[in-house]
Amino acid sequence: MHIARTIEDLREHLAAYRRPAFVPTMGNLHDGHLDLVSKAKPLGDVTVASIFVNRLQFLPHEDFDTYPRTWDSDCEKLRAAGCDVLFAPDEKVLYPEPQTFKVHPDPALGDILEGHFRPGFFTGVCTVVMKLFCCVQPRVAMFGKKDYQQLMVIRQMVRQFALPIEIVGVKTTRADDGLALSSRNGYLSEAERAEAVQLSQALRAMAEAVRSGERDFAAIEARGMAALRERGWQPDYLVLRRRSDLQAPAAGEALVALAAARLGGTRLIDNLEIDG
Repeated sequence: MHIARTIEDLREHLAAYRRPAFVPTMGNLHDGHLDLVSKAKPLGDVTVASIFVNRLQFLPHEDFDTYPRTWDSDCEKLRAAGCDVLFAPDEKVLYPEPQTFKVHPDPALGDILEGHFRPGFFTGVCTVVMKLFCCVQPRVAMFGKKDYQQLMVIRQMVRQFALPIEIVGVKTTRADDGLALSSRNGYLSEAERAEAVQLSQALRAMAEAVRSGERDFAAIEARGMAALRERGWQPDYLVLRRRSDLQAPAAGEALVALAAARLGGTRLIDNLEIDG
């Protein structure tokens, strides 16, 4: 695996390839990231991953400074997964001057749910992803469905800028008990880890209510929020939205249940697409 620390080195190494398949990450890799790498391999002629903890998408009170950096372990995992190139710039390489030009997503999609509770988050995401796309120039890029709204924002950005990149959404990787794998799961205590599965169970309960024919979506959401609060969670949202644009749903539309809630000091997110 070639490790590129500069944009020049990366571009020189990729010059011989026509269809890079790209997996952007912030490191602290788990099996979900590695699944993205394995699914990227047959889609391109070279598989590229990046590790960059992007300051622009963290709010001032969030965990940028303490976000886990696990370089040696990450490199071992990527090599074992068959990654060909790792782009690992430091901040001065990717942001050699203040990043005053930024990509602002459509507020109708970017300012709701995660964008409401983390103002500016998707601007930071879009800006770094656009810059990474410019560096790697992939033809395929892989994003996990666990970050469902992020996937939709990136797809819209790529479509509106007419970027020649296929965005592939990959099913959420879960632990045996159903907890969505996340780098932030490492913040959970043993007791919190046992409790954390309740978030995915709350989503499944919402999905089951919809599948059983219940159409009072507000009541379904309120019931789920109350159940989490009773267990000591601090939910930001637990909602049913239509899959096409994450707006309020109507009966008969394809839906997705989305949740974000804090358990102790750790904020977790998850979602579940609802069929039929």
